[in-house]
Amino acid sequence: MLVSVSNRVREAHRYTLRSLETSVETVEGHKVRLHVAVPADRFERAVDAAFRKLAQEVKIPGFRPGKAPRKLLEAQFGAGVAREQALRDAIPEYYTEAVGAEQLDTIAAPEIDITAGEEEGDVEFDAVVELRPEVTISGYQDLQVTLEVPEIDDEAVDAQIDQLRERFAELEDSSTPLVDGDFASIDVQGYVHDEVIDGLTSTDYLYEVGSGRVVPELDDELRGERPGAILKFNATLPATAGEHAGDEVSFQVLVKETKRKVLPAGDDEFASEASEFDTIAELGADVRARLETYAKLQAQVALRDKVLEAVAELVGLEPPEALVDQEVQRRLHDLAHRLPEGVSLEQYLQATGQEPEAFLAGARGGAAQAVRADLALRSVVAQEEIEVTDAEVDAEVERLAERLDEKPAKVHKDLDQRGVLDELRSEVARGKALQFLVENAQAVDPAGNALDLELPTESEAESEAETEHGSSDSETTEDDEA
Repeated sequence: MLVSVSNRVREAHRYTLRSLETSVETVEGHKVRLHVAVPADRFERAVDAAFRKLAQEVKIPGFRPGKAPRKLLEAQFGAGVAREQALRDAIPEYYTEAVGAEQLDTIAAPEIDITAGEEEGDVEFDAVVELRPEVTISGYQDLQVTLEVPEIDDEAVDAQIDQLRERFAELEDSSTPLVDGDFASIDVQGYVHDEVIDGLTSTDYLYEVGSGRVVPELDDELRGERPGAILKFNATLPATAGEHAGDEVSFQVLVKETKRKVLPAGDDEFASEASEFDTIAELGADVRARLETYAKLQAQVALRDKVLEAVAELVGLEPPEALVDQEVQRRLHDLAHRLPEGVSLEQYLQATGQEPEAFLAGARGGAAQAVRADLALRSVVAQEEIEVTDAEVDAEVERLAERLDEKPAKVHKDLDQRGVLDELRSEVARGKALQFLVENAQAVDPAGNALDLELPTESEAESEAETEHGSSDSETTEDDEA
């Protein structure tokens, strides 16, 4: 693997734009020193702007705010005040312009040192800044990744059919002791001291034993009971119980009726009533096909993740701390937005039993891996000369506009004004690079056998279904003849 700062910054060179003169030289690692020289006549415009700003902030007798002439302000406050303000206001603008002129891919805030012009004349400053490393990886054209793709056996098919039978189950009275999956019609009352808790009090409540919908202790008490049982017990409410979270509640429960769930037989009659198929064999074949398709879809998602992991390993470079920090902050920001309203990150960690230090360490490890993957994709874009058309950028803007519920033209204009259209184009290019890697990667099972993750077309699926059904019919005929 080769790591280099772009050739454009290997040697100092000169670039002139709008009277700015810039030069770039490598300092150390991936840092460069950007030197910027601003002619005095151009900087004078920044000084004028600083005096106008000063005029708005001070009161000069006989002049409305902002109307005092520069000579008067200069005589009263001195030229140095405005020049100092101009340096603070204008240097960030000059720096941004110089970075664009030199096409530097900066990843951190610069360290700026004014080297000339603090009092008069041309203004010059140095900005030491870290660039995104440019890496060249090899071996990405034929990645091999191992995937666990579950085999769809008869047991998996039967389990799916049983779930369908559950949906058509009926409840019938039962006098046998309650077990998980049975239902009990109960009168339940929960109270703290003498206060009845409305949310924990109900009459003729049909409760499924083992569901844990109230408190775990209720399931424990109901197991093994019959109609007529009176249960009394205490339980501490969980953190999700709102204002009563953590309270110890006394429960009194009367078991009025008990019922068991009776599933319909898994036969042809059930298949014709519960589905579009006439026989249970046809239903089973359809279930198997759907499970196989779902397994392949999951494998395709896993393939992308595995490919990213594999290509990231080709980057031997230690990811820059600045990029890792940015990725950590992005992930924390995303997590905070996914949390329920009013729940802080600290509360989330406490509720999930995670120590802050361990959580941040894990987040940082994942962020470092993500940075490596990003650098690898950028390398693939460069080596494969992947280009992005304006139409592809427009399509991505349209998708973004749809998510934001805005007009594409407005989103495009906003992105352009913020100067992030180029980054969007780069993001699309990296997406195309990932797709290139996925299409050229080989997926194998743990034994090293190649996996076929192609989804069947609609016509192929229909053909397979007809073959399965034909086999079943053939078997039935042979049995009848026998």
